[in-house]
Amino acid sequence: MQQTAHTQKLSELETAIHTYVRPDTFPLTIRVMKKEEILPDRVKRPAKDFGKTFSICQGVTMARRYGWALAMGGEDLSCPIAKIAFGFEEELDYYTKGSLTDGMYTKTCDIGALTEAAVPKFTREEAGTVLMAPLGRAAFEPEVIAVYGNSAQVMRMVAGALFHTGGEITSTFTARADCADIVIKTIKTDKPQVILPCYGDRVFGQTHDHEMAFTIPFSMADEFIEGLKQTHKGGVRYPVPTYLQYEAKYPDTYEKLNDMFENKL
Repeated sequence: MQQTAHTQKLSELETAIHTYVRPDTFPLTIRVMKKEEILPDRVKRPAKDFGKTFSICQGVTMARRYGWALAMGGEDLSCPIAKIAFGFEEELDYYTKGSLTDGMYTKTCDIGALTEAAVPKFTREEAGTVLMAPLGRAAFEPEVIAVYGNSAQVMRMVAGALFHTGGEITSTFTARADCADIVIKTIKTDKPQVILPCYGDRVFGQTHDHEMAFTIPFSMADEFIEGLKQTHKGGVRYPVPTYLQYEAKYPDTYEKLNDMFENKL
């Protein structure tokens, strides 16, 4: 019964997102598995199925572009930042003091330490295999819904998410570790997030320059679906309708010809 209920909810959510947002890639469901949970069938594991380790952002792109369901644990990860953020490895001093940002993202190690401290993180106890799949192909109940799109599409989703609450969505940006923002921050805050794809997501996940992302806790699915519908009804739409009921101003030579038309005998 629970399986049927969340499957139905995912179907309604998929329909609403495709109708009112129209993203170019699959909207995703994401779940961090508890240690006692059993992996669903027909889920790809990078280390086992490809003989390679990937970054989380690579997995996200595979899921949203190929339509695959993937599961990524510590043995599947190549990115050292993700290994720490998702609780698979300890925060060594080399990392916490800012060595990875020094001279690349920040002027000094000391400043870089502030950036590393700002990355959302799971504890060892909170760590678990990260499941991701398109909305229509998820054989599990998600914790997070993630949708990539352009800035207008993200704006559209922000409006839908705020329909029942008003106010604002508060997000933070560091230009790195967006996988932690997508998964960890959304789970820990239990609030929607606007995601600025990080440098690694663009290099390794091959996210396009025009793309951003938006996440929302699955617990807010009903409100989000209704919010998308009602804001569309109210006139907040995508594609954004441009205002065209104006008279254009043409070059002087064009206007002279129009004057000739009007003044002809």
